[in-house]
Amino acid sequence: MGDKVLDWNTKYRLQALRSLLGTLPGPDAPPIKRKPKPIRRVAKRLKEAQVTELVEAYGAGASTYQLADHFGIKRQTVSNILKRNGITPRWRRLTEADVDRAEHLYIHQRMSTARIADRLKVDPETVRLRLRNRGVQMRDPHDRP
Repeated sequence: MGDKVLDWNTKYRLQALRSLLGTLPGPDAPPIKRKPKPIRRVAKRLKEAQVTELVEAYGAGASTYQLADHFGIKRQTVSNILKRNGITPRWRRLTEADVDRAEHLYIHQRMSTARIADRLKVDPETVRLRLRNRGVQMRDPHDRP
């Protein structure tokens, strides 16, 4: 009986193999294009002289967004560097006129909070919170125009 176990259900195995072979592409089929792996990003470290320049530029009135662009780093990294150097951040507050404009862009032009924030040079969460405080009904984030 032990020898017969090896060919148990060979008929069904052969059918499954033929079915599988029928789904595979032929030898003349073009090769499958695979998505390239995402490039691993390495955090950029600023040299001490660059950190000093960044702190001085911020003190002279440059915004965190401008500094981030200039040094090729994220805005949050600029904020972290400033905090590590004992600098209290200047907050860009939205005026009522800014919120009026944001409300108009969000409701009438159906812009996203991210695009509005980019125009107003603030964080998208700031725009979202100010609009919600105004009683604006927020759209589903996946609701695309």
